[in-house]
Amino acid sequence: MITPASKFKKLPARYMAVIMPLILSGMMSAIVSLISTLKSLGLQPDLLGIWLGTWLISWIVAFPTVLVVLPVARRFTLLFVQSPQP
Repeated sequence: MITPASKFKKLPARYMAVIMPLILSGMMSAIVSLISTLKSLGLQPDLLGIWLGTWLISWIVAFPTVLVVLPVARRFTLLFVQSPQP
């Protein structure tokens, strides 16, 4: 069965260390910036435009932060969870 995603050429596996944090930071910063924008401004007619601006700024900060913090979080997690076997 052919799915829509299978029509596109995939990146090599070595890009996983960058693509996954890029997607994760985008999703997390979108959610957090939306909640923060709603809490501070409430429902506004131009909420979407305001939120997209705050999201972009948040993502610019979040992505490099995730790249730096993720290895530290992995090491800290291994204090509580068994290391995966190869």
